[in-house]
Amino acid sequence: MKKITFSILFLCAVIISNAQTFKPFKVDISTGYAIPGGKGAKGGILFAVEPKYAVIPNLSVGLRFEAAVMARGYSDQTGSNTEVDVKAAGSYLATADYYLTENTVRPFAGAGVGIFSLASASADNSSGSVGAGSKFGGLVRAGVEISHFRLGVEYNLVPTTTVTVFDGNSTYESKAKNGYIGIKIGAVIGGGKIKK
Repeated sequence: MKKITFSILFLCAVIISNAQTFKPFKVDISTGYAIPGGKGAKGGILFAVEPKYAVIPNLSVGLRFEAAVMARGYSDQTGSNTEVDVKAAGSYLATADYYLTENTVRPFAGAGVGIFSLASASADNSSGSVGAGSKFGGLVRAGVEISHFRLGVEYNLVPTTTVTVFDGNSTYESKAKNGYIGIKIGAVIGGGKIKK
């Protein structure tokens, strides 16, 4: 009985050691360009840090901390485009990435959910304002890792915010889009193949 138990444990250890070809812990550090949605919006920069752990060789889970600086926009009652002040938005998301290969070149697709923290802002004609607050949202993304280099595109799904506007005669409400596309380039610290 002891020999059978030992044989099963030894076989499990061999399978696990061969299956884990990449170091499980890594940290992605990236920067890039943020492209917000909505009329009158203007792009900006972003910076993200994301510690991750590979639960299996092709699946990593992590926490993404990101700051994006951009100008959101909205349309007034006449349909004119109005730019909202450039402000930073922070996000704190739980993420998961699935890698399509276990080679040095690793295409991936991923998703995440969490909290987006939005700063208050005012419109360029000083007649509108967007309140600060937090929104529950998510992201979808795709890209490629080549050794310790990472390139990706993300779409951050964030609900709209109400904009209170005074046009000189009356006050009305409009909507400002908060979702944005992030085009990122970065480095992977840790991870990498385990040398045999």
